[in-house]
Amino acid sequence: MPRLSYKARRRWALAIPVIGLPVYVVVAVNVVDLLGRPPFLVELLVYVVLGFLWMLPFRFVFSGIGRDDGDAGGKDG
Repeated sequence: MPRLSYKARRRWALAIPVIGLPVYVVVAVNVVDLLGRPPFLVELLVYVVLGFLWMLPFRFVFSGIGRDDGDAGGKDG
């Protein structure tokens, strides 16, 4: 898998939450609805677990985004 450039990772780091979070909310609410409205703590646990599972595939995109770009000598394109 080719590595994404710093600039591409910054763009994806913005696009993923803007597009992905609404999709996550819909999926999470539907999963909880399938459970038949469990007790509050179980429902909270489901949301937290789904939130962490949602983030795991995108770790590489968000890693190092807050730092300067090492390839560009600290300048942001």
